[in-house]
Amino acid sequence: MEPDHLQTPRLELSAPTTADVAAIHAACQDADLQRYTTVPSPYLLEDAERFVALTAEWWADGTQPTWAIRRDGRVAGMIGLAKLDTGAPEIGYWIARDARRQNIAVEAGTAVIDWAFADDRPAVERIEWRAVVGNLGSARIARRLGFRYEGLLRQAHVNSLGRADLWIGGLLRHDERTPQDWPLDLG
Repeated sequence: MEPDHLQTPRLELSAPTTADVAAIHAACQDADLQRYTTVPSPYLLEDAERFVALTAEWWADGTQPTWAIRRDGRVAGMIGLAKLDTGAPEIGYWIARDARRQNIAVEAGTAVIDWAFADDRPAVERIEWRAVVGNLGSARIARRLGFRYEGLLRQAHVNSLGRADLWIGGLLRHDERTPQDWPLDLG
């Protein structure tokens, strides 16, 4: 599959390129990003180079479309759909520290969800969201995107820092995409 380019009122979503390596590397130095995602810790320049190469492979084989989120030409984060070929991909995103609390993840997430549920992708009936317990920012974003909270996956998150419990949510193709009540205190 060829990489798709998505545009929102403020953002451009496009495949990461080698020109993004330095920005990805810099953003992934954030301790919270390393704690709450699967990026390696420590995060080396070679990790960013490998990530960009992998995203090209994922686009080519159609398994994990991944976009760099760009605002004013600068990388503000990443967003993607893992396991697209299963019909129930998992949305994942991270936002660089200096770009947080600007509604970027919700805007980018809406565009990616629209892309996944487009009529020419009828096999995608469900999108999953998962976050390490305590990642309130990600939970707030998922809730705003219309995800329904579905429960807790014990010790299901594994990264270079160890294991952690995960919250899980789901969004079905025909769900109303408005914030839902969640049994979590999201502040």
